[in-house]
Amino acid sequence: MLTLPLYVLLPAAVARRLGRQGIMRGFRCYARWLSLIGAYRLDLSAIDQLRGGPPLILAPNHPSLIDALLILTRHPNIACVMKSELMANPLLGPGARLARYIRNHSTRQMVREAVHDLRAGGVLLLFPEGTRTVRAPLSPLKKSVAVIARRARVPVQTLIIEIDSPFLSKGWPLPARPSLPVTYRVRLGRRFDPPQDGARFMRELEQYYRSELQGSTAAQWAATPTRR
Repeated sequence: MLTLPLYVLLPAAVARRLGRQGIMRGFRCYARWLSLIGAYRLDLSAIDQLRGGPPLILAPNHPSLIDALLILTRHPNIACVMKSELMANPLLGPGARLARYIRNHSTRQMVREAVHDLRAGGVLLLFPEGTRTVRAPLSPLKKSVAVIARRARVPVQTLIIEIDSPFLSKGWPLPARPSLPVTYRVRLGRRFDPPQDGARFMRELEQYYRSELQGSTAAQWAATPTRR
């Protein structure tokens, strides 16, 4: 209820900081609850190393619906690229607007807003696959990660997500019950310098992901929905 007046009354930088920290704390409480009830066994501590660091793009693989939520629990200054319909959601939208999250309805506008946020000192969470992995070990990558990194002149920090369950993967039937607990780990991968050649960067990025994910549990689960 307070997000709308805060959005209107506070300076943008203050509102952005308040919104992002609030989202981090709220999602952290939820992640703790998932651990307490035995649903997840989480290891997200590697992300803590990025706190207080320079602006950069966080680029994870995307095996599960819950990936963004869990990453957001560990850093107080992340801008997330969100689907436009989620920004209109009455539960998620107000906080996301306060935090100045970025809509993906227009690629050109999304790139402009992302570059602006990075130049203001933010950290951008962007899944290079664009959506959850459909075909193991990696779906085709979107070139927007190279465009944003080149224009903002920031590095791309890869995150490698490892999960031992197909729970909440692409095509997972929501009524289905997984085996619990789900073991979920995020580790820091290679940090790429801001690209000069976008096409070359995308080839190197895809090769790196495939080398890291080949044979991993996450890659085994991230197959087509017909596996279930």
